[in-house]
Amino acid sequence: MSAFLAGLRQIFHRPWLLAAFAALASAILLLTGSVGVALQQMKESETAQMNAQGERFLERLEQVFGQLREGVDQLQALPLRGCDPAMQEALQQVSMNSRFIYEAAFVGGSVACSSRGGERALEPLRPPDIRGPTYSYWLNTTTEPDENLAALMLGRGQFLVSTSRGHLTDVVDLPPGGSLLVVLDHGTRAIPVLGPAQPWPPAANWPPPSAKDLLELSDRLIYRMPTKSPDYQLVLIAPRASLPLKMNGLLWLLFPGSVLVAICIGWLVLQLILQRRSMSSELQNALKRGELQVLYQPIFELDSRICVGAEALVRWRRPDGTLTSPDLFIPLAENTGQIRQITDFVLQRVLEQLGHLLRANRQLYISVNLAACDVMVPRIGPVAARLLAYHRVPASQIAFEVTERGLIDVVVARDNLQALRAVGHQVLIDDFGTGYCSLAYLQTLPVDCLKIDKAFIDALGHDAASSGVAPHIIRMAHDLHLRVIAEGIECEDQAELLNSEGVNYGQGWLFAHPLSARQFVELITRGRRVRSRRIDDEP
Repeated sequence: MSAFLAGLRQIFHRPWLLAAFAALASAILLLTGSVGVALQQMKESETAQMNAQGERFLERLEQVFGQLREGVDQLQALPLRGCDPAMQEALQQVSMNSRFIYEAAFVGGSVACSSRGGERALEPLRPPDIRGPTYSYWLNTTTEPDENLAALMLGRGQFLVSTSRGHLTDVVDLPPGGSLLVVLDHGTRAIPVLGPAQPWPPAANWPPPSAKDLLELSDRLIYRMPTKSPDYQLVLIAPRASLPLKMNGLLWLLFPGSVLVAICIGWLVLQLILQRRSMSSELQNALKRGELQVLYQPIFELDSRICVGAEALVRWRRPDGTLTSPDLFIPLAENTGQIRQITDFVLQRVLEQLGHLLRANRQLYISVNLAACDVMVPRIGPVAARLLAYHRVPASQIAFEVTERGLIDVVVARDNLQALRAVGHQVLIDDFGTGYCSLAYLQTLPVDCLKIDKAFIDALGHDAASSGVAPHIIRMAHDLHLRVIAEGIECEDQAELLNSEGVNYGQGWLFAHPLSARQFVELITRGRRVRSRRIDDEP
């Protein structure tokens, strides 16, 4: 298991292998997704095709039956009976005037005649498939593949009219093996009108409980078409499309696109890794060359406006004078483990720059931010003890700030933070309200102070949804006998409102921008506010 983890770790530390893995995984996902989309589109296409064929057939069947009924009604209304020339002419006239009537016939006892000549007449060989109060219907009166033979026949009294198979097939292009069936007797019997006979019922549980028109079986599709007549329903049955044959052409289009996108993803992953590796190397070199700087954000007592301490902030000024945002290099340092070096650097620089000031002002303190990796292991305590002993500064003048998001394991964090407090360090929770530290956990943590995030301070006095968060945090802190520091105070109204709510300390640009060590010493020793300083000013 350890060998496997070591090999996996080695792979993830090789940019080319990781990029190739990302490209391969992307290609598999893209091809799988593309095939799934293609299959879904094919199913939808089959459904639409079946629906269109069914609608066309149903429309044509209604037209055919309509003309058959009109023709047989005209013949029934004639006073003629028998097979004289007048009857022969009437039969031919009905057949010629109707598009869908292929043959009209009179059958009376032993006498029969047809519009197709002489006394030849089409006579049904079986009882009607549908017997209504006025009309009788015969379906598929022949199974021969001749389109000129009758497929549908309608009778009234002694008259018969029929249509040919060709009048139906000219609007419905059935696939090979497909059939159009007329379902009778409440679904127990089906007669093919077009196409070969099909096993009926098509499934064991027929009719199915589902109300869907299209039923998908493993080998065929069944489309049910409701009609206006309660005596019969129409069903279109077609074999399933040959998916592999159809998919091949589609896959040839999807494959190059998926591979190209996967290559682009792999290239982007490679560039991102190389960029992170490059920045990580640059950060390591910056630590060696002394490009990192420590600035100090003063913390003031809101009532007296006396500076009681400062938060140490790390900034990266490159040789060309540009600043790299902490939001960019701090998360990178946390991921690579370089944050420990940065924390040690900040702690050492604070004591080097302000050790004499802290020794002369025992009430003053400087807070240093701790990453999650230092909260979860007892490392920073011995480092701080060694530096404090060298600079002769008591532990009470160095506070440590942790974020709620850094409390990954509250039990472990509580033990390590308690060890820091036991030697005299203060513990502050930074950006409180933005993480997931509940009141139950907060009561068990060794904490001295809560710092309210700037986002909640900005919402004070507005109708924002978060405007009530800051007062709630303040009341909760007071109930737990904790001090409160408000971050990001930018106007006097905010300071006054917070002071009235019981907040005693604050920091923000209302009082001062981040200061260099020299400016912070001047602020403390001269007891006055120094010129506001932006973080991109020269130290």
